[in-house]
Amino acid sequence: MDSASCDRLAFVLTAPGQPLEVREVAAVELAEAGDRRAFETLALLLNHRDEAQAERAARALRGLGDPRTGRAAAALATNRLRLAYALPAIRLLVELRAPEAVPALAATLRQLLAAPPLTHVRIALACADGLLDLRGTQPLPPAAEHLLRAAAEHPALQASLTRQTC
Repeated sequence: MDSASCDRLAFVLTAPGQPLEVREVAAVELAEAGDRRAFETLALLLNHRDEAQAERAARALRGLGDPRTGRAAAALATNRLRLAYALPAIRLLVELRAPEAVPALAATLRQLLAAPPLTHVRIALACADGLLDLRGTQPLPPAAEHLLRAAAEHPALQASLTRQTC
């Protein structure tokens, strides 16, 4: 894509009155072209309530390779007010193997386990699965190992985690 095309797409990201879907398409196309001007829009879409839209943003962010992506995904994955929409950010953190992944996943899992009843089972399971996945490539801190054991003993997570935590 030439620079004039990228400039037109970047204009769409900031032009007033553009529908979200139009901004999303422009951001994804910019990311595919390697243009980091797409980052902010994609980071916002990563925590969108429409999970499919957030997953598209995650794929585009992964391809963009912007060094800010791990920090943005960690901030979204740990945002208590947007926790119900954190799944794409959690998955992205794990896929990136970002340095922020273990602390963010542990913080979110700790928060979920500490507030019964467990209302976001999918999010808790994604955090635990992510920690288990990361454990395969790096040692986890003792606190994260403790959280994994606690998650494996939680009735809502037990069936999914017991075999994996041993």
